[in-house]
Amino acid sequence: MTLVKEHISDSRMLQLLQLFLDQNIMEELREWKPVSGVPQGAVLSPVLSNLYLNPLDHSMSSAGYEMVRYADDFVVLCRSQNEAEAALQMITQWVESAGLTLHPTKTKIVDSRTESFAFLGYSFRGDRIYPRRESLAKMKTRITELTARKRPDSIESIVQELNPTLRGWFTYFRHCRWTIYKDLDAKIRSRLRRLLLKRHRLNPKRLPRTHRWPNDYFAKAGLYSLREAHFRFDQSVNY
Repeated sequence: MTLVKEHISDSRMLQLLQLFLDQNIMEELREWKPVSGVPQGAVLSPVLSNLYLNPLDHSMSSAGYEMVRYADDFVVLCRSQNEAEAALQMITQWVESAGLTLHPTKTKIVDSRTESFAFLGYSFRGDRIYPRRESLAKMKTRITELTARKRPDSIESIVQELNPTLRGWFTYFRHCRWTIYKDLDAKIRSRLRRLLLKRHRLNPKRLPRTHRWPNDYFAKAGLYSLREAHFRFDQSVNY
Protein backbone atom coordinates (compact mmCIF):
# COMPACT_ATOMS: atom_id res chain seq x y z
CA MET A 1 0.00 0.00 0.00
CA THR A 2 2.97 2.30 0.54
CA LEU A 3 3.92 1.87 -3.12
CA VAL A 4 0.31 2.34 -4.23
CA LYS A 5 0.11 5.63 -2.35
CA GLU A 6 3.05 6.93 -4.35
CA HIS A 7 0.83 6.81 -7.45
CA ILE A 8 -2.74 7.14 -6.12
CA SER A 9 -4.10 9.79 -3.75
CA ASP A 10 -7.82 9.05 -4.08
CA SER A 11 -8.86 7.96 -0.57
CA ARG A 12 -11.82 5.96 -1.87
CA MET A 13 -9.62 3.94 -4.21
CA LEU A 14 -7.07 3.34 -1.46
CA GLN A 15 -9.82 2.17 0.87
CA LEU A 16 -11.13 -0.22 -1.80
CA LEU A 17 -7.67 -1.73 -2.31
CA GLN A 18 -7.23 -2.11 1.44
CA LEU A 19 -10.57 -3.92 1.66
CA PHE A 20 -9.38 -6.31 -1.05
CA LEU A 21 -6.25 -7.10 0.93
CA ASP A 22 -8.04 -7.49 4.27
CA GLN A 23 -10.89 -9.61 2.95
CA ASN A 24 -11.26 -13.04 4.53
CA ILE A 25 -10.81 -16.08 2.28
CA MET A 26 -13.15 -19.08 2.09
CA GLU A 27 -11.32 -22.30 1.24
CA GLU A 28 -13.04 -25.71 1.46
CA LEU A 29 -15.66 -24.37 3.90
CA ARG A 30 -12.90 -22.93 6.06
CA GLU A 31 -12.56 -19.17 6.46
CA TRP A 32 -9.23 -17.56 7.24
CA LYS A 33 -7.73 -14.08 7.18
CA PRO A 34 -4.59 -13.44 5.09
CA VAL A 35 -1.72 -11.67 6.82
CA SER A 36 0.42 -11.01 3.72
CA GLY A 37 0.30 -11.12 -0.05
CA VAL A 38 -2.68 -11.46 -2.37
CA PRO A 39 -4.68 -14.67 -2.96
CA GLN A 40 -3.67 -16.52 -6.13
CA GLY A 41 -6.07 -15.73 -8.95
CA ALA A 42 -7.35 -12.54 -7.33
CA VAL A 43 -8.02 -9.72 -9.80
CA LEU A 44 -5.75 -7.46 -7.78
CA SER A 45 -2.78 -9.83 -7.96
CA PRO A 46 -1.35 -8.94 -11.42
CA VAL A 47 -1.84 -5.21 -10.81
CA LEU A 48 0.11 -5.22 -7.56
CA SER A 49 2.70 -7.63 -9.02
CA ASN A 50 3.45 -5.14 -11.79
CA LEU A 51 3.76 -2.33 -9.27
CA TYR A 52 5.91 -4.30 -6.84
CA LEU A 53 8.22 -5.85 -9.46
CA ASN A 54 8.66 -2.74 -11.58
CA PRO A 55 12.02 -1.91 -9.91
CA LEU A 56 13.26 -5.41 -10.78
CA ASP A 57 12.48 -4.75 -14.45
CA HIS A 58 14.61 -1.61 -14.40
CA SER A 59 17.43 -3.28 -12.46
CA MET A 60 17.67 -6.16 -14.93
CA SER A 61 17.50 -3.82 -17.91
CA SER A 62 20.22 -1.59 -16.47
CA ALA A 63 22.41 -4.67 -15.98
CA GLY A 64 21.98 -5.56 -19.66
CA TYR A 65 19.61 -8.51 -19.26
CA GLU A 66 16.61 -9.23 -21.50
CA MET A 67 13.70 -10.13 -19.20
CA VAL A 68 10.16 -10.99 -20.30
CA ARG A 69 7.66 -10.70 -17.45
CA TYR A 70 3.90 -11.09 -16.99
CA ALA A 71 2.76 -10.27 -13.44
CA ASP A 72 4.95 -12.48 -11.20
CA ASP A 73 6.01 -14.94 -13.93
CA PHE A 74 9.13 -14.13 -15.94
CA VAL A 75 11.92 -15.49 -18.13
CA VAL A 76 15.42 -14.02 -18.48
CA LEU A 77 17.15 -14.60 -21.83
CA CYS A 78 20.91 -15.16 -21.54
CA ARG A 79 23.73 -15.99 -23.93
CA SER A 80 25.69 -18.40 -21.73
CA GLN A 81 25.54 -20.54 -18.60
CA ASN A 82 27.72 -18.06 -16.70
CA GLU A 83 25.46 -15.16 -17.66
CA ALA A 84 22.40 -17.14 -16.59
CA GLU A 85 23.94 -17.97 -13.21
CA ALA A 86 24.84 -14.32 -12.65
CA ALA A 87 21.29 -13.26 -13.56
CA LEU A 88 19.80 -15.80 -11.16
CA GLN A 89 22.06 -14.60 -8.35
CA MET A 90 21.07 -10.98 -9.00
CA ILE A 91 17.35 -11.86 -9.02
CA THR A 92 17.67 -13.94 -5.84
CA GLN A 93 19.31 -11.07 -3.99
CA TRP A 94 16.70 -8.57 -5.17
CA VAL A 95 13.79 -10.86 -4.33
CA GLU A 96 15.06 -11.57 -0.83
CA SER A 97 15.63 -7.87 -0.14
CA ALA A 98 12.04 -7.18 -1.29
CA GLY A 99 10.63 -9.76 1.14
CA LEU A 100 9.72 -12.26 -1.58
CA THR A 101 10.76 -15.82 -2.44
CA LEU A 102 11.43 -17.55 -5.75
CA HIS A 103 9.40 -20.68 -6.53
CA PRO A 104 11.62 -23.63 -5.47
CA THR A 105 10.85 -25.88 -8.47
CA LYS A 106 9.88 -23.46 -11.24
CA THR A 107 13.03 -21.39 -10.83
CA LYS A 108 15.77 -23.00 -12.92
CA ILE A 109 18.35 -22.48 -15.64
CA VAL A 110 17.48 -24.16 -18.95
CA ASP A 111 19.45 -24.54 -22.18
CA SER A 112 16.58 -23.90 -24.59
CA ARG A 113 18.49 -25.48 -27.47
CA THR A 114 18.21 -28.94 -25.90
CA GLU A 115 15.58 -28.60 -23.15
CA SER A 116 12.00 -27.35 -23.00
CA PHE A 117 10.61 -24.79 -20.60
CA ALA A 118 7.08 -23.60 -19.88
CA PHE A 119 5.94 -19.99 -19.80
CA LEU A 120 2.38 -18.60 -19.75
CA GLY A 121 0.76 -21.80 -21.00
CA TYR A 122 3.31 -22.36 -23.77
CA SER A 123 6.10 -24.93 -24.00
CA PHE A 124 9.26 -23.78 -25.78
CA ARG A 125 11.50 -26.49 -27.26
CA GLY A 126 14.37 -25.10 -29.30
CA ASP A 127 12.81 -23.15 -32.16
CA ARG A 128 9.46 -24.94 -31.80
CA ILE A 129 6.53 -23.70 -29.75
CA TYR A 130 3.71 -25.86 -28.42
CA PRO A 131 0.93 -25.47 -25.86
CA ARG A 132 1.87 -26.84 -22.46
CA ARG A 133 0.73 -30.41 -21.93
CA GLU A 134 -1.74 -29.23 -19.30
CA SER A 135 -3.08 -26.47 -21.57
CA LEU A 136 -3.63 -28.91 -24.43
CA ALA A 137 -5.25 -31.50 -22.15
CA LYS A 138 -7.65 -28.88 -20.81
CA MET A 139 -8.66 -27.94 -24.36
CA LYS A 140 -9.24 -31.57 -25.34
CA THR A 141 -11.39 -32.08 -22.24
CA ARG A 142 -13.53 -29.09 -23.20
CA ILE A 143 -13.93 -30.43 -26.76
CA THR A 144 -15.04 -33.78 -25.35
CA GLU A 145 -17.62 -32.07 -23.16
CA LEU A 146 -19.07 -30.10 -26.06
CA THR A 147 -19.23 -33.06 -28.43
CA ALA A 148 -20.75 -35.72 -26.18
CA ARG A 149 -22.45 -38.42 -28.28
CA LYS A 150 -25.68 -38.16 -26.29
CA ARG A 151 -26.22 -34.50 -27.17
CA PRO A 152 -29.62 -33.98 -28.85
CA ASP A 153 -28.70 -30.66 -30.50
CA SER A 154 -28.20 -30.18 -34.22
CA ILE A 155 -24.68 -30.08 -35.63
CA GLU A 156 -25.17 -26.37 -36.34
CA SER A 157 -26.06 -25.71 -32.69
CA ILE A 158 -23.07 -27.69 -31.45
CA VAL A 159 -20.81 -25.83 -33.87
CA GLN A 160 -22.11 -22.48 -32.60
CA GLU A 161 -21.19 -23.53 -29.08
CA LEU A 162 -17.80 -24.90 -30.11
CA ASN A 163 -16.66 -21.94 -32.18
CA PRO A 164 -16.20 -19.35 -29.38
CA THR A 165 -14.04 -21.83 -27.46
CA LEU A 166 -11.96 -22.60 -30.55
CA ARG A 167 -11.54 -18.94 -31.49
CA GLY A 168 -10.54 -17.98 -27.95
CA TRP A 169 -8.05 -20.83 -27.67
CA PHE A 170 -6.50 -20.05 -31.03
CA THR A 171 -6.23 -16.33 -30.28
CA TYR A 172 -3.99 -17.16 -27.33
CA PHE A 173 -2.12 -20.16 -28.78
CA ARG A 174 -1.76 -18.93 -32.37
CA HIS A 175 2.06 -19.04 -32.21
CA CYS A 176 2.25 -22.83 -31.88
CA ARG A 177 3.48 -25.36 -34.43
CA TRP A 178 0.88 -25.97 -37.16
CA THR A 179 0.54 -29.71 -36.44
CA ILE A 180 -1.25 -28.90 -33.16
CA TYR A 181 -4.14 -27.28 -35.04
CA LYS A 182 -4.31 -30.04 -37.64
CA ASP A 183 -4.59 -32.70 -34.93
CA LEU A 184 -7.24 -30.79 -32.98
CA ASP A 185 -9.34 -30.19 -36.11
CA ALA A 186 -9.21 -33.93 -36.84
CA LYS A 187 -10.21 -34.76 -33.26
CA ILE A 188 -13.21 -32.41 -33.38
CA ARG A 189 -14.49 -33.74 -36.70
CA SER A 190 -13.98 -37.32 -35.53
CA ARG A 191 -16.09 -36.72 -32.43
CA LEU A 192 -18.82 -35.04 -34.47
CA ARG A 193 -18.88 -38.01 -36.85
CA ARG A 194 -19.21 -40.39 -33.91
CA LEU A 195 -22.09 -38.30 -32.64
CA LEU A 196 -23.82 -38.50 -36.02
CA LEU A 197 -23.21 -42.24 -36.30
CA LYS A 198 -24.78 -42.86 -32.91
CA ARG A 199 -27.67 -40.55 -33.71
CA HIS A 200 -28.43 -42.46 -36.93
CA ARG A 201 -27.52 -45.85 -35.40
CA LEU A 202 -25.13 -46.53 -38.23
CA ASN A 203 -22.21 -48.95 -38.45
CA PRO A 204 -19.20 -46.98 -39.77
CA LYS A 205 -17.92 -50.06 -41.65
CA ARG A 206 -21.18 -50.38 -43.59
CA LEU A 207 -21.72 -46.68 -44.15
CA PRO A 208 -21.62 -45.68 -47.85
CA ARG A 209 -18.69 -43.44 -48.68
CA THR A 210 -21.09 -40.69 -49.79
CA HIS A 211 -22.57 -40.54 -46.28
CA ARG A 212 -19.41 -40.35 -44.21
CA TRP A 213 -19.71 -36.62 -43.60
CA PRO A 214 -16.52 -35.27 -45.25
CA ASN A 215 -14.66 -32.27 -43.87
CA ASP A 216 -16.60 -29.99 -46.18
CA TYR A 217 -19.83 -31.01 -44.44
CA PHE A 218 -18.62 -29.49 -41.16
CA ALA A 219 -17.17 -26.46 -42.93
CA LYS A 220 -20.60 -25.74 -44.42
CA ALA A 221 -22.10 -26.09 -40.93
CA GLY A 222 -19.81 -23.20 -39.93
CA LEU A 223 -17.21 -25.14 -37.90
CA TYR A 224 -14.20 -22.97 -37.07
CA SER A 225 -11.00 -24.52 -38.43
CA LEU A 226 -7.91 -24.02 -36.27
CA ARG A 227 -5.62 -25.07 -39.12
CA GLU A 228 -7.15 -22.56 -41.54
CA ALA A 229 -7.04 -19.84 -38.87
CA HIS A 230 -3.33 -20.52 -38.36
CA PHE A 231 -2.70 -20.49 -42.12
CA ARG A 232 -4.32 -17.04 -42.39
CA PHE A 233 -2.37 -15.81 -39.36
CA ASP A 234 0.91 -17.17 -40.73
CA GLN A 235 0.26 -15.50 -44.09
CA SER A 236 -0.43 -12.14 -42.45
CA VAL A 237 2.77 -12.35 -40.38
CA ASN A 238 4.98 -13.34 -43.29
CA TYR A 239 3.44 -10.89 -45.77
